[in-house]
Amino acid sequence: MRTRLLIALFAAATISSTTRAQDAEKIIDQSLKAQGGSKLLAKARTITLEGTFTNADGGKSGTYTFNTRLPNRYYSELVVDDHSLVESYNGKSAWHQTATGDIATLTGTEGAQLEAAAQYYNSRLANARKNKLGIAFKGHAQIRGRDTLQVEVTTSTELKREVFFDSQSHLVVEESAQVGGIDQQIFYDDYRPVEGLKLPYKIELHRGSDVFDIAITRAAVNAQVGERVFDFPRKSQVELPDLKALFKEIDDNQKAIDKLKENYAGTRNEEETEYDKSGNITKRESKEYAFFYFDGHEVSTLTKKDGKPLSDDEQKKENEKTQKEIQDIQKSQTKKEAKEEKAKEKGKEDDDDDVGIELFLRACQFVNPRRERFRGQDVLVFDFEPNPDFKPHKIAEKVVHQLAGVIWIDEKAHDVVRLQAYFVGDFRFAGGIVANLQKGTSFAFEQQYVNNEVWLPTYEEAHVGVRVFLVKGFKINAVTRYSDYKRFNVESVASIGKPKDAEASPAATDAATPPPTTAPKPQ
Repeated sequence: MRTRLLIALFAAATISSTTRAQDAEKIIDQSLKAQGGSKLLAKARTITLEGTFTNADGGKSGTYTFNTRLPNRYYSELVVDDHSLVESYNGKSAWHQTATGDIATLTGTEGAQLEAAAQYYNSRLANARKNKLGIAFKGHAQIRGRDTLQVEVTTSTELKREVFFDSQSHLVVEESAQVGGIDQQIFYDDYRPVEGLKLPYKIELHRGSDVFDIAITRAAVNAQVGERVFDFPRKSQVELPDLKALFKEIDDNQKAIDKLKENYAGTRNEEETEYDKSGNITKRESKEYAFFYFDGHEVSTLTKKDGKPLSDDEQKKENEKTQKEIQDIQKSQTKKEAKEEKAKEKGKEDDDDDVGIELFLRACQFVNPRRERFRGQDVLVFDFEPNPDFKPHKIAEKVVHQLAGVIWIDEKAHDVVRLQAYFVGDFRFAGGIVANLQKGTSFAFEQQYVNNEVWLPTYEEAHVGVRVFLVKGFKINAVTRYSDYKRFNVESVASIGKPKDAEASPAATDAATPPPTTAPKPQ
């Protein structure tokens, strides 16, 4: 009886979830028709709203500018006196300008929120599933005397936006979300036709504690909106250095960095989450590893699954895997050295199969260089995007040529300290038969400067949309966090479980115990 009840409850929950998704799709379809139709919306490459506002609290007035441009450009500006509040996403970087005039790249959740806003305002929820947006009907709500239908929109990065549609006109009445780390609530009214589309001429913007009553004086569809509108202001940019020389220095310095990393061990936590088309979580699992660095590799041993320590037998098997991994690294290194020596005897350089910096220089173009502070260090930041003149042939070239994003470099340490990128189009393996990595799939990693000597990983994330064998589609988020760095010497310890010469790093917290296995000395 109890089993039947559980099955019934599960079935009811599944049906309810499916119904909410279907209801949300119907609401959005009605709204798209009310706005002018999905075909006309798809042809709207740019949307421009310009107007004036009064600040409801302080009585100050100013100007308002809002621009979008396909596929994912977004620009919002409020100007009061000589101060500008700007939030923008240029297809690679999210950035803002504060009232004090400071201009900075937004990272983490704040950056993801601006990217999500760009995706939302350009798609207007058309093809939500294709754009990896989960939608769910939440119910009826009264908004300023109107009956509305509330739809919750969830991005691939788990960010949520509440959208309220008038049940009679089917147009958007209210939106609520965090953008750039600031709570925003927007009310829309007085829709008028512009080039066949209905756009609001009255907007009430609640931004944090400020309220702006905006009267639109100019609305345009497909007006000229240049790419520079969304980019960093020129006053914030610097001259880009010789990238070929800079990247070569980074490449040449990698062996020295790998050697410094061998002084550290730590803990790595991984969390993987799967979602359905409504943005609901269908599966979540976590794993914890103890790790150290060896010959340029991160060697890890699983210690916990879903917060629970492994059994003695499971831990023993994991330790054996770690020992084998170390032996495989040693064998691989021996073969590599022999290959390099053989090539040297023939007076040739060994052809490295790894994706090198030189490939990025050919496949990408670099824009918007600026200098900023990242984790207390001065860094060079610039955006990159596919080079339209480059014709890829090998699979590595095709992968790199599909990427756009932003990179942070510590020129003094000769290391990349943060990178975020996404695929500008679908990437098909074996013509899409084996797998199709979907457009918008993104990844990021960042590091921290430890003991004033080396950058070590702190955070990685990936948001993946993939279809396998033309049948099953997955939407997965994976987040990795590194912590508990401590001093460690892989060459001089007999037991990795309790390093004899380990000492707590001043820049790290007390470390978790590294994997209790024996590390052979490098050969």
